[in-house]
Amino acid sequence: MRFHLLGLILMASAAAPALAQERPASIDRRIERIEQQLRAVQRRVFPDGNAQFVEPEIGDRPAPEPGGNLSGDALTSLNARVDALEAQLRALTGQVEENGFRTRQVEQQLAQLRADLTARLDRVEPAVRPPEPRPEPVAEPEPSRPSAAEPTLTAGVDSAEEAYNAGFRLWEARRYEAAQAALDSAATRYPNSRWTSWMRNLQGRAYLDDNKPATAARILLANYQNNPQGERAADSLLYLSQALTRLNRRTEACRVLDELAQVYPNMRAQVRSQLPRARTDARCEG
Repeated sequence: MRFHLLGLILMASAAAPALAQERPASIDRRIERIEQQLRAVQRRVFPDGNAQFVEPEIGDRPAPEPGGNLSGDALTSLNARVDALEAQLRALTGQVEENGFRTRQVEQQLAQLRADLTARLDRVEPAVRPPEPRPEPVAEPEPSRPSAAEPTLTAGVDSAEEAYNAGFRLWEARRYEAAQAALDSAATRYPNSRWTSWMRNLQGRAYLDDNKPATAARILLANYQNNPQGERAADSLLYLSQALTRLNRRTEACRVLDELAQVYPNMRAQVRSQLPRARTDARCEG
């Protein structure tokens, strides 16, 4: 009987360290899984790889020395810390998914706005652009009409910038029809230049200044849609709102101004300074 009891005691003493080692191993696996999930979340939040390490809300505690055994209190504390890490990871994952959902909603709303504007302009333009009879001059040519030698202003230019400058000079001189033709020709000739955004924007302004808001709105909207990263895309949204206001489409004009503020928070100071007046003219709320 004594040998039997002694054997049971030896078996129990041998099983105790094994149990103590099994529980930390289980916790190690949980921590490793949390680290893998956290790295996956970081890749979604920081796709460029410039993730900044964020300290957890749980305070650091000294790690046990290698080869040491964890007491019952230490295991309980470690389990609590792992549970808290898992809860924080679930909350962070939920926030990432919620932000992604909101981003998709904003993109859908912007796409719907662009589609609505295009459809409304298609209906408005025929009614706004009736042919206006102009009396033909008898004794002298019309001052605002380009002369026969005028197309040479843009012929033979060496760069897109020079072509834009030629159109700008015509617009600055209030020769709007000539500016419209010159800028359209320049944008067609240099479709992939950084100056294309400038050309289409100024072309829209030339139509707007020529009292043709429907055509101006179509050109300005296309300049924004086709090249939203262009250097004058934000300007085109501002002048698009002005064209819509002239067409008595004030609700759409206010939506365009809202999109301008949302898409281009770092817009040029000159554009930003004109926003209050544009919102007042369109009778926007707020």
